[in-house]
Amino acid sequence: MSNTSETGQPFEAEFPPEGRLLGLDYGTKRVGIAISTFEQNIASPLDNYHRQNLQQDQKHLSKIITEYQCKGLVVGLPVHMSGDEGQKAKEARQFGNWVSQFAEIPVSYWDERYSSATAEEFLANLNMSRNKRKAYLDKLAAQIILQAFLDSPNRNQIPGSF
Repeated sequence: MSNTSETGQPFEAEFPPEGRLLGLDYGTKRVGIAISTFEQNIASPLDNYHRQNLQQDQKHLSKIITEYQCKGLVVGLPVHMSGDEGQKAKEARQFGNWVSQFAEIPVSYWDERYSSATAEEFLANLNMSRNKRKAYLDKLAAQIILQAFLDSPNRNQIPGSF
């Protein structure tokens, strides 16, 4: 994902203590989408979006952000086990900054280590077909990331630090 925005900077604003938050599990092909309650205490899986191009991606995400009146964005950051950020984390930050900018809402990044593995394990225990599990995986991972953010006493933690 290159050239997602001119400056690559997120929209500058205080992160809201209330109002719905949009959770994103970034991928180059698919983006898992989750939404929080207005009170920011429960995250629910919402959508698996198959990426197309920047214009279509923006249109799809803008529609969700407007429909649910999202006040903030939480993007999973795929950091290495060491806590270091690699190329995928850089891409996730670029994507999150781009969404933050066009939606004019603040963004926060959250360590997503184990979110997909947790989602896969959960789905494997549900006795559903491999195709059904795959169809649900990304939005469930987005829910796990967003719920971890909501449950954290320190939402300002730097991804990778515990």
